[in-house]
Amino acid sequence: MIKILLVDDHPVVRDGYRRLLESSADIQVIAEAGSGEEACDLYAKQGADIVVLDLNMPGIGGLETIRRLRARNPSVRILVFSMHDNKVMIERALTAGATGYLSKSSVAGQMMDAVHSVAEDRPHTYATVPDSTEADANIPSPLIQLSKREFQVFCKLAEGQPVTDIAELLYISPKTVGVHQTNIMHKLELRNTAELTRLAIRSNVVEP
Repeated sequence: MIKILLVDDHPVVRDGYRRLLESSADIQVIAEAGSGEEACDLYAKQGADIVVLDLNMPGIGGLETIRRLRARNPSVRILVFSMHDNKVMIERALTAGATGYLSKSSVAGQMMDAVHSVAEDRPHTYATVPDSTEADANIPSPLIQLSKREFQVFCKLAEGQPVTDIAELLYISPKTVGVHQTNIMHKLELRNTAELTRLAIRSNVVEP
């Protein structure tokens, strides 16, 4: 039996995923969480064979959740199930430690395949990255310049989070957040937060 910890901030969505997952005789959802913080607490208490999680959640968010779960257990198997179909988020999730990445545009059978692949510790990635011109495909995203922590701060700033809140969520000081913000603005050649937010939306790493 593959035991799943299901993490998504929408109860109705979680209910649908639970029904889908448990339609397979060898999969059991043993716990559900509505935030990354809750997911980390539940995993510490009861573990799971696989953590299936969304990236867009309030609080620490999906990427920081992956980081904390991996810090607790480097061998944890994590399947990201996200609306984001873009190379930036896929690469960031896999680099953070996710075992697999599945787009929410995928069909039911693909989710089952992904869960079984991840259960066997085989990397699984299925996402439909939007078509682009050949020229565009060869242009790297400016966001690849950012470190893991800078990218986290970038996303939180784009979501409109105050510096003090970001510091509390990521367990770092407001001064450190400020340093990251300065480095982000310099690396991406941005003049203000409005430009930062527009870049995040254009890059499809936050919802408009």
